[in-house]
Amino acid sequence: MSLATTLDVSRLPDYAYDWALVDVETSGLVARRDRVLSVAVLTFGPDGVQNGEYSTLLNPGCDPGPVHVHGLTAERLSGAPTFEQVAGRIGALLQDRVMVAHNAQFDYDFLAHEFARARLHLPVTRRLCTLALNRRVEPPVADLSLASLAAHYGVPQTRAHDALDDTRALAGIFRSSLSEAARLDVPLPLVPCPPRQDPKFAPNPPKTPCAYRNPGRPAPGGPLVQGMKVAITGETATSRAELVSRAVAAGLNIMSSVSRHTSALVTNDAASGSAKVRRAIAEGVPVLDEHAFLKLLGEVRPGTPHEDRTPSPVTVPAVTAVTAVAAPSTPARPVKPFGRRRVLVLGGTHEEAAAARARIVDMGGAAAINLSASVTDVVLFPGGERDRRMARVTSLGLPVREPAWLGAPVPEPGGPTGSTEPVEAPAPAGVTADVLPRGGVIDLPAPSTAGRWHVSASWAQQTTCEIDVVALVLDEDEQVSCDGDFVFYGAPESPDGSVRLLCDGPTEQTVAVDLAALPPAARRIAIAAAVDGAATFGDVGAVHLALAPGVDAPATAQATLDAATSERTLLLAELYRRGPLWRFRAVGQGYDHGLEALVRGYGVEVE
Repeated sequence: MSLATTLDVSRLPDYAYDWALVDVETSGLVARRDRVLSVAVLTFGPDGVQNGEYSTLLNPGCDPGPVHVHGLTAERLSGAPTFEQVAGRIGALLQDRVMVAHNAQFDYDFLAHEFARARLHLPVTRRLCTLALNRRVEPPVADLSLASLAAHYGVPQTRAHDALDDTRALAGIFRSSLSEAARLDVPLPLVPCPPRQDPKFAPNPPKTPCAYRNPGRPAPGGPLVQGMKVAITGETATSRAELVSRAVAAGLNIMSSVSRHTSALVTNDAASGSAKVRRAIAEGVPVLDEHAFLKLLGEVRPGTPHEDRTPSPVTVPAVTAVTAVAAPSTPARPVKPFGRRRVLVLGGTHEEAAAARARIVDMGGAAAINLSASVTDVVLFPGGERDRRMARVTSLGLPVREPAWLGAPVPEPGGPTGSTEPVEAPAPAGVTADVLPRGGVIDLPAPSTAGRWHVSASWAQQTTCEIDVVALVLDEDEQVSCDGDFVFYGAPESPDGSVRLLCDGPTEQTVAVDLAALPPAARRIAIAAAVDGAATFGDVGAVHLALAPGVDAPATAQATLDAATSERTLLLAELYRRGPLWRFRAVGQGYDHGLEALVRGYGVEVE
C-alpha cells in the first residue's frame, strides 16, 4: 500500500513526515474509564511507502461494552494479550512519527491512558486528525464520517469498526486529503502532544451537584437555606472532608471560591487576609466561624429545587425556529442573491473586511476565513493581491470580485430572461448549515437533551499569538457552581464529563457538550476565546463558528464573527435553556480585558 498520488507530497516539506496511522476499538467512550479492545498501526515514510503494520485484539479485563458496534465479545478477547504485554511494540511503531487518526484526540486519549496504566510513556510528540484536516479542506460530502469520506475519495471499506480495516481505509482517505490540502495550500493541523492539558489522568472525582437553587445570603442571625453557596478557608477543628460532607448532606452548595453570589464564608481567622477573606469583605459576604456554622448545619431550612426542564416528546415539536432554521412544514426561505455561496475576503482593513463579510451574510451567503474546496468566490480589497493564498486562488480558477460586487452582484448565467435581479446560486454539495448573523439564535431540535453537541471555533493561521477557547457551565445566577465548571486548556473536562474541550490543531478548538449529562443547575454554557499575549482580535481577524450534533456530523448552523477590534477576549456563543428547549446563540461580544477578568465575573477564582 502506498500514500503516493499524482501530487508527490514527499517533495513538499510541509506535507511530508514519517506517519503512524492508528485506529482503536474501545469498550466505551470515556478514556479514563473504558479500555482498548483492539488496535491497529500502519507506518509510512515521507515518500508515502508503507514500512510497517501491526494489529491485535486485546483482553481488557472488563465488559467489552457495545458488542453490536464492534463485534468483539468477551469470548473472542479472552485469549488475547493485555495492553501492557504489547505496549512496547506499539510504542516502537509510534516513536518519532506523527500519529494520524480519524478523531485523533479520541484515539490519543485512549492510548495515553493505556500507556499510563502500563506505567509507560506514550511516545507521540505530534498528532494529526483527518477530521480536522477535512474540515479545513471541506470536500463536498454529507458528513465527515470515515464511511462518507471513504466513498468520496474512492477508498474501499469492507469491515467497519474493524481496527485494521478502518486503518487501511484511513490510509486511502489520508492520501487523498493530503493531496487536496497541498492543492489548496492548506496548512496541516498538527497538534503538539501531550497538549498543554495533561490527558493521562482523570479530572477530580465529580462533585455531587446541588439540587437546590441559590436563595442568596442569610439574614443576620438567620438560618441557612438549602442551595446556599458556602466557601471554606483556613484551618478547621473538624476535618475539611467531614465539614464538606455534612454541608453537602444538608443541601448546601460548597464552593471552592468566593464571588458576589456566595452566601457565606466559613473561617476561623477572619483577619487572615487570605484571597477568599479579602473577596468576601469586598463583596459583603457574611463570615461565619466553624462553631457557628456547625450549629447552623443542624437547622438548615428547605430550599427550592431546580426545575426539571426535560423536554417531553409528546408536547414538544420536533423542530422549531427562532432566527435562521426553518421547520420542514414552513415555506421555503426567501431567495437571496448569494444563495449559499461561500465567499473569501482578502485584503483591506479589518473594518472593511468585517463589513464585507457582514454584507455576504446579509445577502444569503457564507463568509469563509480560509481557502477550501467549498469557496465559490473571492472578494479582493487593496493589499489582498499580496496574500499568499492568491496564487492558489488563481490556479484554481476561482472568480475574483471587486468590492463593488457586494453592492450589486452581477446576475448569474441561466437567470430569468431579461431579469435584472441576481438569482440564487445553487448550494455546493454537502453545504447544509444555516448561516447565523451576530446575535442569531436557533432552537436545537427536541429532544435536544438526548445528544452531544459540538461547537467548533476556527480562525486563520497565526504566527504571533495563540488563541484559547474556554467554556463555563453557569446556573440561573450566571455563575459557576464550582471551579470545575470552568473548562479550559489546563482542565479540559468538567468534573462530570458533560463538557469537554477538544484541540484539533493550531487554528481550531471545539467544545463538546453532553446536554443529558449536565447537572440540574446548569442553565447556560458560555463559550469564549482569548488571545494569549499582547495581540488583539483585530490582529486575529474573523472567528468562524460551527454547531454540529456530533463529532463528524454536518453542521446545523454556522456564523462568522467580526465583532472585535481592540478586544483581547471574545464571547463567542452560548447554549442556554428556554423552557423545555435548548437554544444556541452566536454572540460575538468582545472585551478589552483579559480572560481572567471575564471568568471572575462568572464566579471563577483564578490562581
